[in-house]
Amino acid sequence: MTRHVCILDGHPDVDPYRLIHSLANAYAEGAIKAGHTVSRIKISDLDFPLLTSAADFQTPPPEPVLTERKKIADADHVVIFFPLWLGGMPAKLRGFLEQAARASFFLGVARDGANWPARMMEGKSAHTVITMGMPGLVYRFAMDEGSLKALERAVLGLAGFKPLRHTIIGDAGNVSPERFSKLCTEMRAHGRNDLEPSA
Repeated sequence: MTRHVCILDGHPDVDPYRLIHSLANAYAEGAIKAGHTVSRIKISDLDFPLLTSAADFQTPPPEPVLTERKKIADADHVVIFFPLWLGGMPAKLRGFLEQAARASFFLGVARDGANWPARMMEGKSAHTVITMGMPGLVYRFAMDEGSLKALERAVLGLAGFKPLRHTIIGDAGNVSPERFSKLCTEMRAHGRNDLEPSA
């Protein structure tokens, strides 16, 4: 069954040789090979302001965010790639998500008298891929996966994405050619298999 995958490449550097860009490309290759359609959002290509007021949050975002977020709305599965910077996602990716969330995009008006906002992304799944210079186990245990949990619980989970998957790639500061090839192979496999019912 053909599904639609949206790949959100959250690295703000336009350098095409960044590991995140390569991993996102490999994931896209796997998804396309599996027969899925793929759309891309590249944070490095976008220019938008930061959100500065609660009043603005109630109104639709400016372009290009308004058009780009439609790719998320149209997707069955969203994959978010980003490098860990200062313990969290890069500010430009965070800024995009804040802009995209405007005007009830992720959370809508409560339905049928419910006490909780409507989860606007129900029916979609998500996979987060994070790279970092530190060992993955240090991030997982010593840092308690802080930024990942914040994204999964406070954004994706609240919005209704389910299931949520993630991949943590540590020691990414100096990747050997052999490991680079292995990582890309793993991403192609995720692209092929993430939407399988048994995944």
